[in-house]
Amino acid sequence: MTYMFKYDSVHGHWKHHDVKVKDSKTLLFGEKSVTVFGVRNPEEIPWAETGADYVVESTGVFTDKDKAAAHLKGGAKKVIISAPSKDAPMFVVGVNEKEYKPHIDIVSNASCTTNCLAPLAKVINDRFGIVEGLMTTVHAITATQKTVDGPSNKDWRGGRAASFNIIPSSTGAAKAVGKVLPALNGKLTGMSFRVPTVDVSVVDLTVRLEKSATYDEVKAAIKEESEGKLKGILGYTEDDVVSTDFIGDSRSSIFDAKAGIALNANFLKLVSWYDNEWGYSSRVIDLIRHMASA
Repeated sequence: MTYMFKYDSVHGHWKHHDVKVKDSKTLLFGEKSVTVFGVRNPEEIPWAETGADYVVESTGVFTDKDKAAAHLKGGAKKVIISAPSKDAPMFVVGVNEKEYKPHIDIVSNASCTTNCLAPLAKVINDRFGIVEGLMTTVHAITATQKTVDGPSNKDWRGGRAASFNIIPSSTGAAKAVGKVLPALNGKLTGMSFRVPTVDVSVVDLTVRLEKSATYDEVKAAIKEESEGKLKGILGYTEDDVVSTDFIGDSRSSIFDAKAGIALNANFLKLVSWYDNEWGYSSRVIDLIRHMASA
């Protein structure tokens, strides 16, 4: 774990205080000690002994409420699932986090793609109304993919070599927006293309509007929100950017004003970038902060 904290192929070297091994169960971040467990069963991790009130469940295995609740048995007070969940309440910071209530012990931070899509969809729906829409995410490689061809638990295409293919895949990110924005439930769906890049993804949202608007009017609305209520969550750029320009960007969604197009006053395509690693991780921390202050 020390090695993985020190070196990262995308985000570079750890540039803060030294990371050292104190003993077989403890890492030192500068002078701060962090306990490390090598335990498969979450119920057996003594969270209470370490003073860990909030646990981020990032294994991808314990994503429903019953499984994630195992952390509570170890003494954790709250569990944040860093993935979509079939039954845990889902919160996207900047969209619906204010609906969180202190009695809720297990939450989902949704997916990185939902965190990119939802703020953008919220602005468009609030200002112009969305009749229906389709989303495509062009998504960087993730750890679940294969380095060479092999079997996949999800589908055959998902088992093909990640660094050598553009791979069509399913995603529930667009439908999940309906869970955090009930007004859009049943109005959005989408798909994914996994591409041979290591970080940063981009959402292509094509929507039909209720209220007619020029593309410039839509851009102006997004820009206004990015500088107001959604500052730090939704970004806006008119620069000629490409994916690597967003490595390390902590915002959930950065609207690319030059990349979108409109067919007419009611039908348009919007493009928004996101660092699916750094941006999403930043929102996990933001959600924990909000929960602690609620």
